[in-house]
Amino acid sequence: MTGENPAAPRTQLNRLCRDMVAYDHGDPRRIQHFIKVHAFAKLIAEGEGLDAHTRLVLEAAAYLHDIGIHRAEVERGDCGGKNQEELGPAEAEPLLEKDGFVPEDIRRICFLIGHHHTYAGVDGPDWQILLEADMLVNLYEDGVSEKAVRAGLERVFKTETGRELCRQMFLEPRADLQESVNF
Repeated sequence: MTGENPAAPRTQLNRLCRDMVAYDHGDPRRIQHFIKVHAFAKLIAEGEGLDAHTRLVLEAAAYLHDIGIHRAEVERGDCGGKNQEELGPAEAEPLLEKDGFVPEDIRRICFLIGHHHTYAGVDGPDWQILLEADMLVNLYEDGVSEKAVRAGLERVFKTETGRELCRQMFLEPRADLQESVNF
């Protein structure tokens, strides 16, 4: 998308988001999930200084990362991470084509969807940030223990922005509120 109007990628991402809401219609929990993952991915990417093109690819992948869930439930009766990774890219490709993503970006976005639960072999900041954004949301949505948060922080988080967000969200309660609020 180089050489285009700077508003064009945002318009393209907004269209993709609306298409994903339509794809997941009637499933507000999953819609809320991908919106939150996108927001954290964008925040981390900006905090880490990612270039505009890498952010575009990352943000698209964040919207679509769980697109394989419904197909996995229907075809396999199991929406676990590996099934999402296997089935998601084929579901995502037509939406990406419809919304005008170029073939090389479609390949990378589909790769990221196909690896958003794979923590080994991370080959770029877009993949790393997608893992971190999804983990931030999953830690909250799953209501995990402090021990699990600390394990995730050690195992998954590599960017300084992601690590800081994780610590602030889950491990560092505000001292000024501790007296007036029961945590």
